[in-house]
Amino acid sequence: MVTGSAMQRQPGRPALGARVMRGFTLTELMIVVTVFAVLIGAALPSYTQFVRNQRVKNASFDVFTSLVLARSEAITRNTAVTVAPVTANTWTSGWTVADAGGTVLRRQEAIPGITITGPANVVYRGTGRLSSASGSFELSATGSSITTRCITVDLSGRPVTKVATC
Repeated sequence: MVTGSAMQRQPGRPALGARVMRGFTLTELMIVVTVFAVLIGAALPSYTQFVRNQRVKNASFDVFTSLVLARSEAITRNTAVTVAPVTANTWTSGWTVADAGGTVLRRQEAIPGITITGPANVVYRGTGRLSSASGSFELSATGSSITTRCITVDLSGRPVTKVATC
């Protein structure tokens, strides 16, 4: 039998018949889900613009490194090296870096969602200089606030990239 003193509540502990409730109520959970949905809805458009800008940035890096590789190989091999689109005048479908013998040194596949405009081709002589006038490449993507990038190649053959239109 339990005496009256054992039934008394001890400090810091619930009474013997009381249930301890832990967790969230349905109302609290719905408020958290609603706030989370509003935050995601507000951030999603900015995130898609960020992804598109990063894709343009990565594509410009690919073009830039192909030009640097072509210049380096032209100097190393002391022969002409050409950077040309896979499909005539369509840089968007990809490009190749090839030496004078036709050996492909690098092949870049198409980059979906990116628009690339540039010269018909870029030919480096064995000295590392361009064989014709300098060219420029403009890279962009569809969207309202997409950053356009421009890569110019001066007569010395050195590519320079900047964040602007050509």
